[in-house]
Amino acid sequence: MTNDSVSVDNKAVAEQDRPELQKIIQEIVHAGFVGVQLRVNDERGEWVGSAGVRELGGSDEPPTDGRFRVGSVTKTFTAALALRLVADGVIGLDDVVADRLTEFGLDPRITVRMLLQHTSGVFNFTGEYFEDGTVVPGIVWSGKEWVDNRFRTYLPEELVRLALSKPARFEPGTDWSYSNTNYVLVKLLIEKVTGHSLADEMQRRVLGPLGLSDTVVPGTSTDIAGPHAHAYYRYEEAGQERTVDVTRQNPSWISTGGDMISSTRDLHTFLSALLGGRLLPAPLLAEMLDAHPKVGYGLGVFVQDADPELGTIITHNGGISGSAALLYGTPDGTTTLTASLTYVDDAAMSQAEAFQKVTQDLVKAVFGDGRGR
Repeated sequence: MTNDSVSVDNKAVAEQDRPELQKIIQEIVHAGFVGVQLRVNDERGEWVGSAGVRELGGSDEPPTDGRFRVGSVTKTFTAALALRLVADGVIGLDDVVADRLTEFGLDPRITVRMLLQHTSGVFNFTGEYFEDGTVVPGIVWSGKEWVDNRFRTYLPEELVRLALSKPARFEPGTDWSYSNTNYVLVKLLIEKVTGHSLADEMQRRVLGPLGLSDTVVPGTSTDIAGPHAHAYYRYEEAGQERTVDVTRQNPSWISTGGDMISSTRDLHTFLSALLGGRLLPAPLLAEMLDAHPKVGYGLGVFVQDADPELGTIITHNGGISGSAALLYGTPDGTTTLTASLTYVDDAAMSQAEAFQKVTQDLVKAVFGDGRGR
């Protein structure tokens, strides 16, 4: 099996021939990605395929049922869990967070809703990037220094205190800016109000009820259990380029900003259940999909409706150290696209432009007839 090979689930192919999807995932590999897994569910049934290789130097294709780090798709799971707690009356969307997390001296204007929608103004502990090109760094999450220290444990409280030591980006509720700190605060809030770990609450209220056996909150665990493709990081040292397998790492550095592991099957099940109204009461799902006008961000999801050819699409992608996850669905959850891409990451994020193009190609192929209307 070579990089030009495509592996497709035999049962899925028997049900439907989707040469356009096979072609796109092969083009993703040609664009420089190591491997890709894709799952599409729509009115034609389910199509599952993979392309590329499981690991550099090997010949085995990525497993179509593989597990992978989902990056910021973690935020969608975390928001869903928080809204389940709202549904049960444990917390309220407009509760003041400082009343529960008294140890941090949070601005008393910050509410649960602001954390979930990124309108709190709290500094992003992975760094702030301003429109004028100014960068205010946070923790180290790239380059040789991160590679050398990728098994270090960060406490969530440590990440929050770092963020709070920096000036807020804006007054709470007055603007929108993506901040991983918001979701670490949501984690700590959930643990405070329930008395249980976020992992336990996620299992009890989301993963267990939906039967998501491939999905885990890893905490400080470094491994990906079960079949999986490999992720890589590249950097220069003394004029020499080095590429390191970073599949194993301690994801506590990103915490609830992006630490979860899942599979394309579980992502499909989760998104279709969420959007289909099987996880949240209708009023809370409506709150989740009520998007901020600046960027179309609801509570843990983006609501994209600018392209009339595509209709409305609910999405949240994620990327973490050579692994990316795609999560797209129609508002009713009847059509979904879930995928994993593995690649060689670097400090310059060299694959970012290619990533944008290939995701756009996939979305057009799956939703291009306006299924989101």
